[in-house]
Amino acid sequence: MQYLKVFIKRDCQKCPAAKEVAGRFPQTEIFDVEEVDGLAEAAFYSVLCTPSIVVVDEEGMELHAWRCTVPTTSEIAEWVN
Repeated sequence: MQYLKVFIKRDCQKCPAAKEVAGRFPQTEIFDVEEVDGLAEAAFYSVLCTPSIVVVDEEGMELHAWRCTVPTTSEIAEWVN
């Protein structure tokens, strides 16, 4: 099973759209990079900009990512079961 990790911050103009698209998938975690836990998770996945969406497997290994952009629902669906 794949999971989505969505990285956002409060003043990001594209972040609401990223949250809305990713929210259509059940295994989605939202991380605010302005919080300690969110920043640590972003550093682990080399996320340097928002919004970023990372697809990971059960072990947390990155399978695919969209950084600094908002993918379409169908683009995400290609990577998520």
